[in-house]
Amino acid sequence: MKDYINENTVNIAVQVLPVSKTKDSYDLVDKAIEIIQNSGVKYIVTPFETVMEGKYSELMNIVKDVQNACYLAGSEKVMCYVKIQSVLNNDVTIDDKVGKYQ
Repeated sequence: MKDYINENTVNIAVQVLPVSKTKDSYDLVDKAIEIIQNSGVKYIVTPFETVMEGKYSELMNIVKDVQNACYLAGSEKVMCYVKIQSVLNNDVTIDDKVGKYQ
């Protein structure tokens, strides 16, 4: 089967909600954002989620790493919400969507 998803650039938005009885949730979210910052992909942090731009498989690996980082930092539970935008035969970029506002 042809792999349409990995051929073009996609956007993936990830919202991570770590839960801990002993750790501040903002500190745990900071660990998740640090993973994204160190990944080398283009991203924008917003108040509710972080949007990344890149190849599907690379970004989904980052989503997994974000969850693991929360657990390593002390989360007992992680809720992770993911939104994906892809377009057949075309790239999806952050600039196409919000560039005119920056």
